[in-house]
Amino acid sequence: MASSSPPARDSRALRSSRSSRQSLNLPIRAQLSDFLLDTRNSEEAHRRGFEEAEREHERIRRTAIDALNAHERELELKRIEEEQARERQRLAKEAEIARKEAELQALKAKQVPKPAPPPPSPKAPAAQATASKDQQAAALAITAPASQTSQPETAKSNSLNGLAAQKPAPATSATQGAKTSLFGPTPAASSPFGAPTPSSNQASSQVQKASPFAAPQPKPSISAVAQSAAATGSPFSQANGVPTPTQAPGPRQPASDRHIEVHKNLKELRKSMTEQAKTNPHLKKRMGDMRREIRKSTGQFVAGGARANETPIAKIVELLREALRNQVQSQLIDPGMFVLESRAPVPGETNEPQRSSLFLYLMNIFCKAVISQFINEASANPKQADAIGMVAAKIFSDVEFLWRGKSLIDMLIAKYRVVCPVLFGFRGNDKMEQARLRVGWRKEGGQWIPEQVHGDRMTGLGAGFAALTLRDFSKAKAKKNPWPPSVYWTAMARIINTPTEEISKTQCYVLKAMIANYEQKFMLCYGTAAVAALRCALIDFPARIPEKSSARDALPVVATSLRMETGLRLDQI
Repeated sequence: MASSSPPARDSRALRSSRSSRQSLNLPIRAQLSDFLLDTRNSEEAHRRGFEEAEREHERIRRTAIDALNAHERELELKRIEEEQARERQRLAKEAEIARKEAELQALKAKQVPKPAPPPPSPKAPAAQATASKDQQAAALAITAPASQTSQPETAKSNSLNGLAAQKPAPATSATQGAKTSLFGPTPAASSPFGAPTPSSNQASSQVQKASPFAAPQPKPSISAVAQSAAATGSPFSQANGVPTPTQAPGPRQPASDRHIEVHKNLKELRKSMTEQAKTNPHLKKRMGDMRREIRKSTGQFVAGGARANETPIAKIVELLREALRNQVQSQLIDPGMFVLESRAPVPGETNEPQRSSLFLYLMNIFCKAVISQFINEASANPKQADAIGMVAAKIFSDVEFLWRGKSLIDMLIAKYRVVCPVLFGFRGNDKMEQARLRVGWRKEGGQWIPEQVHGDRMTGLGAGFAALTLRDFSKAKAKKNPWPPSVYWTAMARIINTPTEEISKTQCYVLKAMIANYEQKFMLCYGTAAVAALRCALIDFPARIPEKSSARDALPVVATSLRMETGLRLDQI
């Protein structure tokens, strides 16, 4: 009996300890002494262990549920705070818009008081009569020959200017004075309206300059100018669907679009070669073979640099050299007809005043083939444009093909002006008829080509423009860049600086093609300035376009691709 009492006491102590832990809601841990008892494998021990495990499981589950609820409350609180911040930003923007709208309405409501007109002077009726009579005389001068103007009209004009005491000069002396005027001889054929200038107007104008109180020289009336424009043709004409200014009325001919003139001269060159071929059978046969070879070789350009295109380059250069030697006896013509600016002879350069018309004709054929490759190949695969631009720049920069120290790439530039005018600053709404002509939208069969086809054309031409202008000639000692990167910068600036109301999808197509795949070359040329320009082109420019379109949305995609490939974040600059 004495030996059995200690385990009983230990059992009672163990039960009291467990009950105290249960009352405190603490997990019951088995002690080492429990495993030494004889009742450790009894049913009661197993039941107690199961209850303890169940209570521990329930405690852990409640703790996890409480933690989950607390996390969900934190997320909900964070969501509410973010939504409040967005609402505050929205309200701030709406308040700013309302404030600016109120300022706009206030500005519209303001009016600037106009000053009162001065009191009429007693000499005003005489001046008005002088102006009306002089305008009538100028209107008659547009259609009447010089021989029909009489001396009394000259005397009458002189008397109105306060010089009635002077003896009017005869018509013959007035005509002689006109021939020795400040601007040189002025024959009848040089009149901008197609009619000789009357001698009476010349004599009266000379007398008016001599008088310090003479009335201002009258200008031709609007009706007379309109009649002259109707007789000689509209002051604007169209060449290949592109509006071009022609000679405007005035003493001096204004500067016209030289690109269109060069393009027109190239068309005349093709006609001239056709006429030459009719009388020169050898020229006809050889010219046809050379034209086909150049087109075929231009279509064989592949990516990989000059080595990969060594065979087609050598073939084109060989044909151009043969034409330059003029072995087929083609006519010699002035290359100045096909350049944008006049060129003076340069010491040590090729300065002959004329060159083989076959050589210039084949250069034109090469330009046409390059443009065609940009449209057909680079529109589907813009990366292909780099190989075409590389070969074109290489051929145009060849020292043997220069004329007076510069290349003949003006032929290609003139063609680019016709097919892609937005690169040269032309703008227009893609939904308007005349505006589509201005931006280079093409017609086929009298109908506008679909927008998808137009976008592909502009994509190929934009990529080709970048491939031509972003060439590195730093390692070429004997060659000069025929179309430098500054042209690329200027074209991009013209597009980006377009007013918001004049931005078109065509500009977006071209701008995206100019930048995609050429960001690295652009930044190599201009460094940090190029990064700022890319920010303006890919972030700021599309943000100003209110109308959503695939052409507009493609520009930020280029910025995203640049960030993923190089890590450059234009939106944070």
